[in-house]
Formats: sequence, C-alpha cells, structure tokens
Amino acid sequence: MNAVQTYRYLASSALGQGSLALQTSGGPAPNPRFFTGFLTTPQAAAVGLLAVAEVARTRYHRPISPASLDPVVTGSRDRLRFESFSGCCGVYARLDALPAGLDGDVVEHGTTNVDVNTPLREALTRVGGLDPLHLSVGPDDLTVSTMDGEVVEKKVPLPVRWLRGFAEVQVLAARFEPRAELPAAEAAAFLRRLPAGNDRSVLWVVPAGRSLRLTSRPVAGAVCLSGASRLTALRPMLRFAKALRVYGPTVAPGSAPVPSVWELDTGALRLSLTLSPEPYRGFSGEGAALTALAGDDVVDDADLISALLSWDPTIDVDRLAGQAGIDAGRVRGALAQLGTAGRVGYDVAEAAYFHRVMPYDAGRAERDNPRLVGARALLDAGAVERDGTTATVRSGDEVYRVRELPDGGLTCTCPWWAKHRGQRGPCRHALAVRMLVTNQVEERV
Repeated sequence: MNAVQTYRYLASSALGQGSLALQTSGGPAPNPRFFTGFLTTPQAAAVGLLAVAEVARTRYHRPISPASLDPVVTGSRDRLRFESFSGCCGVYARLDALPAGLDGDVVEHGTTNVDVNTPLREALTRVGGLDPLHLSVGPDDLTVSTMDGEVVEKKVPLPVRWLRGFAEVQVLAARFEPRAELPAAEAAAFLRRLPAGNDRSVLWVVPAGRSLRLTSRPVAGAVCLSGASRLTALRPMLRFAKALRVYGPTVAPGSAPVPSVWELDTGALRLSLTLSPEPYRGFSGEGAALTALAGDDVVDDADLISALLSWDPTIDVDRLAGQAGIDAGRVRGALAQLGTAGRVGYDVAEAAYFHRVMPYDAGRAERDNPRLVGARALLDAGAVERDGTTATVRSGDEVYRVRELPDGGLTCTCPWWAKHRGQRGPCRHALAVRMLVTNQVEERV
C-alpha cells in the first residue's frame, strides 16, 4: 500500500554548525522538546542508530532501491527508543538508549521520525570513541558533535504498513520468552557462521553450551531463524555488546515457522531485530492482532486505557486493569487496539508494553484490517449459525464450516485457511465465529 500518514512540524530538521535540530510531534504540548543531554556511549549509539536506519532502507525480500529512511524515535521518562521496519516490513529494528546510556533529562513524552539521510549517515559514521554525542530532541535542536554541514528534513511520511506492523509485532512479541543468552565472543562466532547473501531458508537454533547450534527442524526449546542473512544489521554493534539474547514463542516438533527476536545488549544500549516467520512475510499481514480486536468492548476499552496511559518507560497491565475496573485480558485487547494506531509497543527484555505518542486514533483498526471489517459484516448480516463446537458461515453464494479445536483454536473450510492453516491469523469466517462466541458469553455474564 502506498498511502502514507504525515506528521506536520513547526519547521524542518537541520544539521549545521555541530547541531542537529530535530522536530517532534506529540506529547502534552505542541512540538515538545522531550530530551536534552548526552549519550554516554556515543560511538556505540551512532552505530546503533545507523543499524536502525539501515534496516529502514533495506528490502530483504525482492531487494530493490532503498526504502524509507525515517526511523521513529520516542522519549519516555528515562530512555529513548528508535524504531524502524524494513522496506519489505519483515524486519523490525529497535535501539533502546537506557538510563545508563543517557546523561540528561527526558522532560516530555513524545514521538517523532528521524530523517537519517546521506549527510547525517556520514556524520554518524565519523563519530569516534572520544567524540561527545549530545542530543536535544525538540523544536529547536538535536545537538551532535559533528561538523558535516547542514541537513534539512522534509515532512515525514509514515507508511500505513508501518502502523499495521507496529500493531502485529507487539501482539506477537508479548508471547515470547527468553530462549538463550550468549557472551559477546560466542555471539560473534555464531553470527559469522550464518549463511550470507539473500538467504531465504528457514533454520532453527537450539542452545548448545555457551553458543547456539543450527538445525533444520524445530524441537522443544528451539528458536526460528528464518532468512539468517537478515541479522546482518547486528554485526557492526557486536564490538560494543556484552551479550546476545534470543527470544521466541514456545515451539514443538513439527511447528511451523514463527517470529523471533535477536537482541544485543551493551549495558547502556539494546539493539534488537525482530524477524518475521519467513523472509517473504511482512509483519503488516500477519493478522496476530485480529483476535484481540474482536470484542465489542475493545474500542471503548481502548479509549479508557488511552486516558490512563502515562509516559512511564513500561506499561503495567495489572495496574491499568485495576484503575480501569476491567480484567487484564480486556486491557491487552485495548492495547492491541491502540497498537493499530502505533501507540503501543512491546519490549521483550522488560516483558512489558510501552507507550508511543502517535497522531492516529485507535478506531483506524476497522479501516486497516479488511478481515475484521468482513467479520463484522458477516455478523451484522446474520450469516453465522453456531451449533456446539461447529458453526456455519454463509458468505455470498458460499457456505463454510468453522470448527473449534480442543485447544480453543478454530479451523475453516475456506481457501484462506487451507492456504495458511492459521499461521497468518484467523480468516474472516473464523473471526466472525469468535466474535459471536465472545458476544454470547458476555450476554450470559
């Protein structure tokens, strides 16, 4: 999809005379300055920023010319987060500048896009180990210790696919657990052994002593590594890292490919790459958020939770549930709804959600999820008839059967389910049945 959402700022961003003025959007005041201070590990921070920008400009599936160069940056009380998706939307990158990495104050909560164009890339490349890197993110400046001339940022377009990607990644990552941790030396050796070039194979890794062992089939405790060459963006950061951590969902023998997170930790910074289940699959089409968006109360819950969100570094689901007077499951559904507007992310290292300030309403979930729209239309038309653990769904001239599995999952006789076997979220028929069941349960309560 070529449609974009555009931030509008008071002025353009510019780099000149040793300072970069980066405009912002969001927060309690128009175009607030939300951070002023130094990054305590400037060279590592510059390398990390370049890695996030490199992912943004790369299409790992069917490589063509560079894509977007505009990572998203969020200031949140004691940290900064820089995020991007690859041009194919199959890799999500994030650099977290943690409290130990900042010598300054995050005085407002805000989100903006950073224009990492060629002059700025060259300036960051020249940041040496003793060079200070000073950031003041706001309407006036983001100061860096380079003298590379002037860079002017145009108004920043944010692709709709990125918004959908933000929604899917936070739902998927919330199911992940730590699976392995490697010291830096072993991490470097492991990454050197990976296939190079435009590799599209699906591999699996399992802990083996202080390292990881590659295997062609999933086993209990394994982590999926699909398109291993997509981890290339981590390599420049290896010399600063203390450890590589790997996260993923629970798998078993015979499991289909699943996403995974690969994270380098320097102590002051964390650089992570989240890989889609297969190189040709972009996160924007995974459908993981659809079930969470299916409840009738989810829109109202999202409005309530949105009003309660603070700008703490992480979101406490149980605290929000207590404040809102709803259960934790409904809070997670509300967070998924807010995620469709890019306003919620998930940090696997903290095992917690975090808040972005985005100029989009949570109601866009309906517009951006055709399967959700189709499921609601089927319900409104009375096209769903349930009989125990099975249901009949009439769609036009076709009739489909949806069956509930012992684990609570749903299967369908439609072509979508036959093709994807539930790996890319529910089809609209199964989603409509899920909505009907949820509504009937709520009515009985």
